[in-house]
Amino acid sequence: MNDIPATPPALFARPDGLRLAYRRQVGSGPTIVFLPGYMSDMEGGKAVALERWAVEQGRAMLRMDYAGCGASEGRFADGTLASWRDDVLLLLDALVEGPVVLVGSSMGGWLALLVALALPDRVVGLVGIAAAPDFTEWGFTDADKALLATEGRIEEPSPYGEDPYVTTLTFWQSGQALRLLEGAIAIDCPVRLLHGQQDRDVPWYVAVKTAGLVRSSDVQTLLIKDGDHRLSRDGDIALLIRTVADLAQKVDIL
Repeated sequence: MNDIPATPPALFARPDGLRLAYRRQVGSGPTIVFLPGYMSDMEGGKAVALERWAVEQGRAMLRMDYAGCGASEGRFADGTLASWRDDVLLLLDALVEGPVVLVGSSMGGWLALLVALALPDRVVGLVGIAAAPDFTEWGFTDADKALLATEGRIEEPSPYGEDPYVTTLTFWQSGQALRLLEGAIAIDCPVRLLHGQQDRDVPWYVAVKTAGLVRSSDVQTLLIKDGDHRLSRDGDIALLIRTVADLAQKVDIL
């Protein structure tokens, strides 16, 4: 397996001047676009492994960091679900030609659904990894919501790093305005949802509910009985690559 050179990411300036970091691999087929989760970035194990596969296969791929995340400029606390969705739409419009296959992890799965709704003619496939649509609704207690209303933010220890897990009131409000699980989701492309049944952050029933609401007739939910939220073990990543490869091949033929 070829290593990806550890070169600095490229930067793209938003209209407000803030620069977004990205890594783009030129190649064939629909461009595979990886969308990281909340407080994550494009250098995670799943994203890097998927790009290694794309390089080996000569497939086009885009990784990116939302504003305030990873190598992108800006403050994390200023980001909202809507602003990060718009970061994705901006880079897709500026950097990618033709169809795309979206691969979203956790919150990135929610963003992938929102981007697919915004770009129905360009998104030809979608893979969610522990996708977390509407987590501002089902992931917060009444006490959490009261604290957000009075303090404007919540800080909690994160099991995935030293930095605290921060949620701002503006992010929560943005998520509430972009909920998807209360009716049909008008997405018609093939959708694949991978979810661990030992996921303590995003219950696996969220994948089943999402699958039932997506309008496409080509939707598959793959439950990994001993899988956790990250799905970053070697076997999990191998499953992800097989899923993306099969989906990319399918849309190549269509």
